Amino acid sequence: MPPGNAIPLPQGVAKVVTLAELQNCGAWRRAFQNKCQDHRYYEIVEETLQNDFEHHYLLLKDSSGNARAIQPVFFVRQNLVQGVPGKIRSVVDVIRKLFPRFLTMRVLMVGCGAGTGDLGGCDQRDEAWVANALRASLLTYARRNKASLVVLKDFPANYRSAVETFALSGYTRIPSMPMTRLPLRYENWDEYFRTLSKATRKDLRRKFRKAGRAPKIEMEVVSEIAPFIDEIYPLYLAVHERSPLKFETLTRDYFLAVAERMPERARFFIWRQSGKIVAFSFCLACGEAIYDECIGLDYSVALDLHLYFYTLRDIITWALQQRLKYYYSNPLNYEPKLHLDCELVPLDLYVRHTSALLNPIFCHLIKYLGPTRHEPVLQRFPNADQL
Repeated sequence: MPPGNAIPLPQGVAKVVTLAELQNCGAWRRAFQNKCQDHRYYEIVEETLQNDFEHHYLLLKDSSGNARAIQPVFFVRQNLVQGVPGKIRSVVDVIRKLFPRFLTMRVLMVGCGAGTGDLGGCDQRDEAWVANALRASLLTYARRNKASLVVLKDFPANYRSAVETFALSGYTRIPSMPMTRLPLRYENWDEYFRTLSKATRKDLRRKFRKAGRAPKIEMEVVSEIAPFIDEIYPLYLAVHERSPLKFETLTRDYFLAVAERMPERARFFIWRQSGKIVAFSFCLACGEAIYDECIGLDYSVALDLHLYFYTLRDIITWALQQRLKYYYSNPLNYEPKLHLDCELVPLDLYVRHTSALLNPIFCHLIKYLGPTRHEPVLQRFPNADQL
């Protein structure tokens, strides 16, 4: 192992390890055993994403030598104003003509490269211990690796009580782009549809009638995607390229690996028109919930047929038939989700500059660069105050 791979903790040690070293480690399988994105998912992300991420893992042991947690982390060079519109972005663009790397920094990210963050404790009762161990080790680890920032990426709000002590070490919490959730308390789509506003129902009926006048669209749900990957992957890229905020780009191998190694959770919804795939959605079904991870659309027909709403109706209908209780959707595209009575699921970023001198200035600045400040529709959600 490289020198300096261990960081002393007040009550233990943090050891930097690789994925290969975790393969025969029982603690690795326990770390995320109750999460939808378990240890298999982190392995898939490291092995299949090509986003210039440098993946590592912190093995956290207590003073008795017991492995209490394994926390995935990665280094990435991040543009801090990606997705920031308006005057701020214009000013930054001018400065970058002279200083190309202005507000682009090497960042130590804590969490998942393609998903929400979780504390990797082997026992859920250890969340406070894990958070304190990370607080004691991350800054040292980041400085050793010449990172300018430490960021806990997209941690759900239920971790706030465990992670609140990070404020004592100079971290600032800012809201990340939230997920959305629809409680599935209905017997079927029609019952849910009747709860929507009159204007939303009228708009959706118009969209569905237009799709209904086109050649029939048929849906199937599969867990094995290899036979269709050549057709669906370009549809994913078409949607991905239109997104104003891009952090990771999923690969063909990513979809194939999830289907192969997580078949009990992977669900691929495929829509065909006249035998041609015109849309697909990749979801993870776990416990009482379904997580809509990403969508792919054929834009030669998608906008005209309102396929986004068509696919959403079919996924919610399927989830209700399976008696699931929640439908989760990834960040962005908030306007239609507001009208469909979805609620926000807050995600948090905990940010600190590794320079003690610069951190107070940076923590003030980062509040103005936070992604949610530039998404006004979020404030119209009933639970926007939870951000």
